[in-house]
Amino acid sequence: MSVKNNIIFGPINSRRFGMSLGVDLSPLAKQCNFDCLYCELAPSPTVEKQTLIITVDEIITELKKYLHDTIDVITLTANGEPTLYPYLNELIDAINEIKKEKQTLILTNSATLVHENVFHSLLKLDQVKLSLDAISSDIFKKIDRPHPSIKVEHVIQKVIEFSKIYSGKLFIEILFVHGLNDTQEEIQKLNEVLHKIKCQRVDIGTIDRPPAYPVTGISYKELHNIALSFDADLPIHIASRIHAEPNNSYYTKEEILNTLDKRPLTIDDIHLLFDEKSKDTLQKLLTCKEVAIQRVGNLEFYIPIKNLQRKRKKHK
Repeated sequence: MSVKNNIIFGPINSRRFGMSLGVDLSPLAKQCNFDCLYCELAPSPTVEKQTLIITVDEIITELKKYLHDTIDVITLTANGEPTLYPYLNELIDAINEIKKEKQTLILTNSATLVHENVFHSLLKLDQVKLSLDAISSDIFKKIDRPHPSIKVEHVIQKVIEFSKIYSGKLFIEILFVHGLNDTQEEIQKLNEVLHKIKCQRVDIGTIDRPPAYPVTGISYKELHNIALSFDADLPIHIASRIHAEPNNSYYTKEEILNTLDKRPLTIDDIHLLFDEKSKDTLQKLLTCKEVAIQRVGNLEFYIPIKNLQRKRKKHK
């Protein structure tokens, strides 16, 4: 059963997170501390707090109606920023009482981690996805158009701190906008900061819905090149493929192993990058156990056995 009302929507089969039932914590209007260039919602002034507020009881009452067995994850989101919801801590406690085996997830722009109440509330969730589009203050302001009170250096500090004490599954998301944060200089700054963040996966993507402002995304090939620009020990994953154009090329056995060693690929990546002969070679590498499939969160990655062995030694 699919539902869309003011508060509950879905379930949506998310490739990254499983069968997700959405909970909109700002169903009455867009209320956000960012006014991102790429947002699919209409532009609106930034706010520091919600003024149009629904009660925890309203949310829980609606959630109970649709929380059936096929749901994998309860996803807290909003027409705007979900962590601006003033009763977030109370809501998370109430959901944890009824969720049973289901996971809880929040999709947040990270900015309110600077507030201790939000920081500690998010520690109670099973999964957290934090956005981090830029490190440079000028680029951060251009892309995310934050409320004037928000300073990117403070946000970064709290993301790092949160990652070190959070016991759930942490995901970082970076959305690339053409001509802004896709420069080698900004990618290198992101690379340096990501090494300080303890997370399960870094999802990189680009604009794949009509944006609020006249900006454009980048191609899948450009995303793939950006993925290769990050250090190989970072768990980079290309998330945006809706408008991806295939670039099916021939790869030798050595090129396949080298590519997978630098950046493990999902089956979707392989369909976009490899021609049929290269896919056959990959299958042979699987059969002879030179390549293995490793599951990370909800995704499966192809990775060389030697790479896996190195990682195991590193963690011992």
